Amino acid sequence: MKSVWEESVEVNSFERLKGDKKTDVLIIGGGLAGILCAYMLKQKGVDYILVESQTLCNGTTKNTTAKITAQHGLIYDKIINNYGVEKARQYLDINLQAIDKYREMCKDIDCHFENKDNYVYSLNDRKKIEKEIKALEKIGYKADFVSKTSLPFGVAGAVRFKNQAQFNVLEFVQSISKGLNIYEHTTVNELVGTTAYTNYGKITAKKLIVATHFPFINKHGSYFLKMYQHRSYVIALENAADVNGMYVDEDKKGLSFRNYGNMLLLGGGSHRTGKEGGNWQELRGVVSTYYPSAKEKYHWATQDCMTLDGISYIGEYSGSTENMYVATGFNKWGMTSSMVSAMILCDMVQGKKNPYSEVFSPSRSMLHPQLAVNAFEATVNLLTPTTKRCSHLGCALKWNPIEHTWDCPCHGSRFNENGRLIDNPATKNIKIK
Repeated sequence: MKSVWEESVEVNSFERLKGDKKTDVLIIGGGLAGILCAYMLKQKGVDYILVESQTLCNGTTKNTTAKITAQHGLIYDKIINNYGVEKARQYLDINLQAIDKYREMCKDIDCHFENKDNYVYSLNDRKKIEKEIKALEKIGYKADFVSKTSLPFGVAGAVRFKNQAQFNVLEFVQSISKGLNIYEHTTVNELVGTTAYTNYGKITAKKLIVATHFPFINKHGSYFLKMYQHRSYVIALENAADVNGMYVDEDKKGLSFRNYGNMLLLGGGSHRTGKEGGNWQELRGVVSTYYPSAKEKYHWATQDCMTLDGISYIGEYSGSTENMYVATGFNKWGMTSSMVSAMILCDMVQGKKNPYSEVFSPSRSMLHPQLAVNAFEATVNLLTPTTKRCSHLGCALKWNPIEHTWDCPCHGSRFNENGRLIDNPATKNIKIK
């Protein structure tokens, strides 16, 4: 079950840590966000080390659909309602800067970078689309209302952002990771302040960036309440239509489309981790309806951290953890969010004020309806009697018969059928009796 990206490129490998080290900035986590932080710190001449417990991009990054866009669902109307016009304008501005940064970097990288329009559509709610268009007008961005698309079914309407982009993320990482100061197969077992202890030595750092997808330090930041994880599925199809753009349904359970070479990448079947959902079966039903002549070439799944308000948590880890920073909660938009994280955090660890940091502050208000849902799921699954418990905070695990894994409905940790850890925030394997 490899993604199309994994089949096309083998990412650079690095040795594990050998002995004690000292550095100005330690980055924990070798996904795209951590790698971009390392790349930018190197460009600035800042002393850094990146450690990864397995291999680079072995988690969410290799399973992305690799869309680079500032259009994260119908986010702008939501941000205006929650935080006002100026915060929405800042969110848009830095995400557009992130696209431009990719465009600049990819001029010299062979990574199938293509400029494409992005569309967020609704199947049956034209008013939602019109509200988003008006929200974008308030912040001074010209988006288009579209009633006809290249999709194989009708829509009530869509918002189009012109001149967004798509690429092969692992080809990109293969290029920018060359020469970076990285240690793979190096798990951080304990943190004491900003000193990290591994099985192969300790790393004494002045500042720390946690870029581990879901933060693994439980006693600070309340991330176990502020986030949950969501699984979604992708099928790569040959002999299917070229949709000439990137598309996503505004509904969390809707479909996603983009082309890569001669293949159509169809995404969907989503559900909260630990719950039942449509998975690949739902997608194959879509294929039989709309693309009966298509051939399935690849299929894979991914997992995303979802925040309370749809905005990533990028900045100081918590009010009580000095010199510690975090990048998490990318809400399925990891390409631009990873770049935004690197842009903000590279300023912060150098003691510079970033003008966009307040928008993404992990210390912003938790008072959103999703908080109650997360708390309820945690309570129910903590009280569910079973011997199969997550090694993160002890929630009851649920068997996933489609992927043959034990999944945690509380915070999204996953284990294979033998109890080996697949996805964090858990850091230890479990015993399966």
